[in-house]
Amino acid sequence: MSLDSLKARIDRVPDPSRRLQLGFAIAVLATQALIAMTGAVVRVTGSGLGCPTWPQCFPDSMFPVSHPEYNALNQWIEFGNRLFTGIVGIIAVICFVLAYLHRPRTDRRYLRLALAMPVGVAVQAVIGGITVRLDLVWWSVAIHLLASTVMVWLATLLVHSVPRDGVPAEPVPPPSTLTTWLYVQTALLAGLLVTGTMTTGAGPHAGDSHTPRLGIPVETMAHVHAAFLYTFLGSLVLLGFWLRSQQAFPPPWRRYRVLVAVVLAQATIGLVQFWTGVPELLVCLHVLGAMSVIIATGSLWCGVRGRAGAAEDRVAEVVTAR
Repeated sequence: MSLDSLKARIDRVPDPSRRLQLGFAIAVLATQALIAMTGAVVRVTGSGLGCPTWPQCFPDSMFPVSHPEYNALNQWIEFGNRLFTGIVGIIAVICFVLAYLHRPRTDRRYLRLALAMPVGVAVQAVIGGITVRLDLVWWSVAIHLLASTVMVWLATLLVHSVPRDGVPAEPVPPPSTLTTWLYVQTALLAGLLVTGTMTTGAGPHAGDSHTPRLGIPVETMAHVHAAFLYTFLGSLVLLGFWLRSQQAFPPPWRRYRVLVAVVLAQATIGLVQFWTGVPELLVCLHVLGAMSVIIATGSLWCGVRGRAGAAEDRVAEVVTAR
C-alpha cells in the first residue's frame, strides 16, 4: 500500500468528536498523575527492586517468579506499576491518534502536545529501567519523578488545547506583566518540585533498604523545600492582588481559588508528614498532592491565556461597533 493510498484511507475516517478527544486527554492527565503515586507506593513499600531487571522482571521471565531473596508482594507491587505504565501508554497512543484524525489539522500545538504523551511514556519507561539498573540511586529516582511532573504539566496543557467546535485552541498572550509573573511562578514551582525530590532522596523511603541516600540531613532539605513553598504561596497572594486590580482583563478567579486551596492542602500534608515521621500513606498522598498542584497551576496558566483572548475579542467587538 502506497503512502498516498494510506493517507486517503486515513482522511476517510470520521473526525472524532470533541467529547471523545477531551475524554482521552483527561484520561491521559489522570493516568500520568496516578502513575506518579503508584511509583510512590513502590518506593514506600520497599518494592523498587522487586523486579531486579528491566525490561524483564527476572532474567528470562517477564513476570514475578518465586525467589528466596525477593518477597512475592514486593515483586507484584513493582510489576503492577510496570503494567500500569503499559495502560498509560495505550491511552496516550489513542489520544495522539484522535488528535491526528481531528480535522482540519491546523492546530500544530495540539498535535505536538498529543504526540508528546506516547513519546514521554516511552522515555519514562527507559528512565525507569535505568533507575532499576542503577539500584535506585537517589538522583535517578529524582529524575524519574521529575520526568513525571513534566508529563503531568504537558498533559494539563493538552487538556486545555483540545479544539472547540473545529476552532484551533491556540494560546493568546496575556498582558506582559502577567506573563512575567506566570513564568516566575512556574520557576518557583520547579524549585519546589526539585527540592521535594531531594528531600525524598534524603528521607527514609528509598525503594530498597540497601539503597544509599542523599548525604544531607532530611531536616535541612525539608526546610529548604518549605522555603520554596512559602515563597510560592507569597507569589500567589501577590498575584491575587494584581488580578483584582485589573479592569480590562477578566481574571479566572475559580482556577485561582482552586490553586490556592490545593497548595494549602498540600502544605498541610507536608507539615503533618514531617511532624509524624514521614508515614508511608502521607508520602503517597503528598506525591499525589504535588501532581494536583501542577495541574492547578497549569490550569490557571491556560485560564489566564484564554481570558486574555476573550478580553481581546470583547475589545475588538467594541471597536467594530463604534
